[in-house]
This record gives sequence, C-alpha cells and structure tokens, in this order.
Amino acid sequence: MDTTDPHIVFDGEGVCDHCSAAFWRLKNSAWNLSPDAKIKALDQLVKKIKVQGRGKRYDCVIGVSGGVDSTYVAFMAKKNGLRPLAVHFDNGWNSELAVANIEKTLKRLGIDLYTFVVDWEEFRDLQLSFLKASTPDSEIPTDHGIFSLLFQVARKEGLRYILAGTNAATESIMPLAWSRGHNDWKYIQSVQRLFGTVRLTTFPHRTLWSDAFMRVLLRIQWVHFLDFFEYNKANAEKYLEKEIHWKPYGGKHYESIYTRFFQGYILPKKFGIDKRKAHLSSIIMSGQRSRAQALAELNKPPLDSRMAEEDRVFVIQKLGLTEQAFDEIMAAPPRSFQEFPSYGKSWYFRWLTRIYRSTLGSHRDRYC
Repeated sequence: MDTTDPHIVFDGEGVCDHCSAAFWRLKNSAWNLSPDAKIKALDQLVKKIKVQGRGKRYDCVIGVSGGVDSTYVAFMAKKNGLRPLAVHFDNGWNSELAVANIEKTLKRLGIDLYTFVVDWEEFRDLQLSFLKASTPDSEIPTDHGIFSLLFQVARKEGLRYILAGTNAATESIMPLAWSRGHNDWKYIQSVQRLFGTVRLTTFPHRTLWSDAFMRVLLRIQWVHFLDFFEYNKANAEKYLEKEIHWKPYGGKHYESIYTRFFQGYILPKKFGIDKRKAHLSSIIMSGQRSRAQALAELNKPPLDSRMAEEDRVFVIQKLGLTEQAFDEIMAAPPRSFQEFPSYGKSWYFRWLTRIYRSTLGSHRDRYC
C-alpha cells in the first residue's frame, strides 16, 4: 500500500494503518483459530444452520459468480452436509468462463439455482450514472444488488444464514477512498437522480431501515464462511480445477467483463488506483504470498493491452456510448463519495448503528 490512498498513515517504523487494521481483523476472525478450534466452531455453526433450516427446502443461501471464493463456499457447504440455495445476480456482464464455472459447480454438487436478471436498460442507466459521477465507485451498483438480493432471498425462504465468500485471508485491506457506499442506498439514489434518466423500479436494494429489520429483527446473518477453513486461494483454485475442471479467470473478480475493464483500465488510467495493491497486501498479511512476490506481480500491467482494447470497445458499445462520450467521462475530474448525499452523513445513521451493534451481540454468532 502507498499514498495512492490519500488517507494512508504510516507509523515511525513505516507500517501503515491498513496493516494494523488487517492484523486486528485477522486476529479477531475465525481465520485466527487453531485448526482444532476451527473444526469445533464450524461444527457448532453447521448445527445451528441445520436446526434453523428444519422443515424447509434449504437451510442457507449462497451467492455464486463463477469466481473462486463463491465456488469454494459451495463446495464446503455441501461437504459439511448443508442444503444451500445458490443465488446469482446476472447484471449482463458475465464472461462465458464465469457462466461455465457456475454450471459445472452446481451440476456437480446438485445445488438449486435462483438467478435474478437485471432490467438491462435500468441497470445500464445506473452504471452510466456512476461513471458520470466521476467517483471510483462504479462497481457499487453490482455489489449493492448482489448483497440486497441475498438478503431478500433469505427473507423469502425464511432462512437466517447467508454463507458468503467474503473472508479475512484475502480481503482484509481496502481503502475507503478507493470504494465506498456499497450498503448506502441513499448514495446510490442521489447519484442516479443527478446523472440518470430513468427511475430505479426493479433494482434489488436495501434501505437503512429494511437492512436493520432483516439483520436485527429477522436475525439474518452474513457469515464469512471461508474463515472457518484453512483458506488458501491458490490451493483452492487447484482443488477446483481438479474436482470440476473449474477455469481461472485472471484478476480478482475478473469473472465479470465490466469489473475486469473497470479495475484493469478505468481505475488505473483515470484515478491512479491499482486495486491489486490492496488485494495483494491482504494476501501478504495472511502469509499466502511474500512482499517480493507481490511487488513482482505489480510490475505486470493489471490488464494486458490487447484485452484492454477489446474490453474498451465492448464496454463502450454495450453501454451505448460514443467514443467521444467515453473520452469525456475519462477526462472528467475525479470526485468523492463525500460530495454526494448519503446515509453516513445523517444523525439517524449513527443512532441506528449504535442500536444495531448493541442488539446484535445477544444473538449473533461470534464470527459472522
């Protein structure tokens, strides 16, 4: 990590605040448990999930994207005797490789799939709004849609557990200045009102109040499931390749064409942000790679020039832009999340957060 995060702070020994925060997260997650303690904690969690799911078609919900994290969650859920319902948020940007990975996984494991296909014109307009807003947050619509859909499906099925691929081992570091507002529907709406041309009528979302209702009253829990295993990303990829001929797709979240182009082209070119610095730093913190290896990887371009040009042409056409309009978006001065209305600026957000934290402690599993 370096000063491309404008808020980074280094101590006297040159250690940044991201490393300190990552150390705390790793230490206080299930990832830090001893092998025996992990087995015990996982066994307790699985028993709770099975008890809560008695008499229902499924006992938990998982999201699937075709990526290594979500695919490994599916394998580990079935291996531990759970009955997950797989949920896929189809935003129109799936690569053929991602679709093939999903099909192979669910067929092999015998897992049912629910797919939500976005209204393309509505979603395209929302993505364009975020590009025009000129913040480094253009992946937020997809992230918010995925998270909201998982909670909505869990609520509909009467389930309390969402087993997620989010994990401490590979995702302990990400600067707020690089991406912020994933759970902030007010922020998303404000961007759409300023730059969009259509109303968001079908897009899955969560307000501050509906999120509190589902988490506090319905007790739906987001479980960092991979933390309960000795999760090594490189080993997981090899395992999946062997078991189902799963195919790797390059960078983190590059199973999506838009994500690949945004992280590999727009972020570095317009904002000077290389998210690989955060991704690789997280893996260094969990001991899965050395700093020297990570620096060697950073010497390579985030996206090779041929693929970058192919993706650029494809994205411009799919979004209905002209070359000139895209160039204008790239040339617009960068802006920040802080410049737009959001829940985070309201007094009731801070009030509700205090209630949420005090209430959750009585019924939430420790590592969820």
